[in-house]
Amino acid sequence: MSVNLSVGRGEKRSVKQGAGLTAKGRAKYNSATGSKLKAPVTGKVKAGSTAAKRRKSFCARSKSWTGERGKAARARWKC
Repeated sequence: MSVNLSVGRGEKRSVKQGAGLTAKGRAKYNSATGSKLKAPVTGKVKAGSTAAKRRKSFCARSKSWTGERGKAARARWKC
């Protein structure tokens, strides 16, 4: 199932804003697919916390993202 998300409708962040989905975009995607996407970990986190583990996992998974949006998203997550 493909979900059509757009920057213009406010469902995705622009590259300048750090790419990724907005809360509206996550809600649309979750309702369409039954998924449970969470917000990115962008702030300061305590080492070993659940948020720190999510960030580490995301950064490891997204290492190969070399496109403009991928680089912006990784920067937003502080990878």
